[in-house]
Amino acid sequence: MDIKQARGNQGKVYRDAAAIRQAVFVTEQGIDPKLEFDGEDAQMTHYVGYVAGKPVVTARLNDQVAPAHIQRVATLKADRHHGYAFALLQALLNQLPGQTVELNAQETAVDFYKRLGFKRVGDAFLEVGIVHYRMVKN
Repeated sequence: MDIKQARGNQGKVYRDAAAIRQAVFVTEQGIDPKLEFDGEDAQMTHYVGYVAGKPVVTARLNDQVAPAHIQRVATLKADRHHGYAFALLQALLNQLPGQTVELNAQETAVDFYKRLGFKRVGDAFLEVGIVHYRMVKN
């Protein structure tokens, strides 16, 4: 898998990230596009994993806060269960050595993030109508 990153909401990497998020979060999960595309993309770093030139997985990183915050992790439905999200997040985390990183995990993804070294912190909460847990990796 080839991983590319870009800062801001311009260019091919961002367009590919947005297309994956549209397919997964808006179309598949029914999240309101105004909530998914929250106006913060211009300040974020977007990561996209490509397999044979096709964008299959994405995540965005807010490194302007402490701890850094991983958001919008999504893999296209047809490309799940191949380890793409795991590889993408490992590459992202390798760019943040020694830093504390947090994310809000959908309930169904908690075990996935535990495999990356994240620990669940606190109680469940609703975000965009979906049960989430705050998770932290030190």
